[in-house]
Parts: sequence; C-alpha cells; structure tokens
Amino acid sequence: MKNLKEAAVGSTVKVKKIHGEGAVRRRIMDMGITRGVEIYVRKVAPLGDPIEITVRGYELSLRKADAEDIELE
Repeated sequence: MKNLKEAAVGSTVKVKKIHGEGAVRRRIMDMGITRGVEIYVRKVAPLGDPIEITVRGYELSLRKADAEDIELE
C-alpha cells in the first residue's frame, strides 16, 4: 500500500481511500481530500513534517501522520 507520505515531491497522485476515523478523517476531508481527487506534492519539510500539497487549486500543509492515512492509486 502506497500512501501520501511516500509520494515523491513534484508528483501528482490520485487518492484511492482515506483510512483513520473520527476527527482525523474529518480533518482530512475538510481539506477537500476525498476519493478520486488529484493531489500535487509541492514540498516536504527537511524532517518530513509538514508535507505541502495542492488540492483543487488550494495550497495546503498536511501533517505527516495524516498523510499516512491517505492511500494512493
């Protein structure tokens, strides 16, 4: 299983499934990250946290722990 944390910088990936539950899942979905959406990985901080992405035209920062819950196609 490949997740968003493992995605290469500069790549565009497609979301297959969101794992996690409760507040974590809600926080991810509130950012507009849902099944089938494309995510562009812009930058990863030197220690891997946060991961900066572009989703639906919005530039967002995502925690490494949250990125692990996003499974990619």
